[in-house]
Amino acid sequence: MNSRDKDLVSIITPSYKSKRFIQETIDSVMSQSYSNFEMLIVDDFSPDGSADFIESILPDKRFKLFKLDKNVGAAEARNVALREAKGQYVAFLDSDDTWEPSKLMTHINYMKSSDAAFTFSSYNTLFEDGKRTGKVIHSVSKIDFNGYMKNTIIGCLTVVIDASKVKPFTMPNLKSSHDMALWGDILKINYINAHGIPDVLANYRLVSTSNTAKKGKAAHDVWKVYTEYFKFNYLKSFWFFINYAFNACKKRI
Repeated sequence: MNSRDKDLVSIITPSYKSKRFIQETIDSVMSQSYSNFEMLIVDDFSPDGSADFIESILPDKRFKLFKLDKNVGAAEARNVALREAKGQYVAFLDSDDTWEPSKLMTHINYMKSSDAAFTFSSYNTLFEDGKRTGKVIHSVSKIDFNGYMKNTIIGCLTVVIDASKVKPFTMPNLKSSHDMALWGDILKINYINAHGIPDVLANYRLVSTSNTAKKGKAAHDVWKVYTEYFKFNYLKSFWFFINYAFNACKKRI
């Protein structure tokens, strides 16, 4: 990551075959009441013409497209954007999700008033057609590393980090749950809490082809983060996993 421009927000957006939804994603960023941002979109060698489509709809110079010449996966695509990011703040938004207009302003105001380095918020869930499911994932007020390992409540699309307050970071190069691993790294390495904002500020689209839509695979990937990435022993991994499973079910009730 490069030197930081004060108060600028760098929005990290990986893109793969995103023609169906990315117009809505970009529109939601354009609608932000906080206008000091850059949106870094990395097209991960999409075979469907997504890159050319995105290039044709970029609204202004704050929106930057990076075209990869081979497919590297979502984690590495995010890392391409992270290396180019210039903002004091780093936010994450996938190419099929959207933000409410007050998203960035709410986070920046909160982070300045509370001196928080890591924030996340509540969010809506949407059906694939964009209609709300009626289910809201509510944030918790604060969560540390151990708490997060037991309750993976932090939605990637809701995170804003003050990069000037934490050690440099990149997404672990995992096929899935790389965001979980990164949030764990940041919390553990910097000895900080993530601060939850109760406002519903983002909209997560439940796409049938996504990894998170496949509950069994998602659970398996979480287990691998415990055992292979953080290298917890079996008992510790099992304790975290039981709590994760309980909280995952509670989120859906």
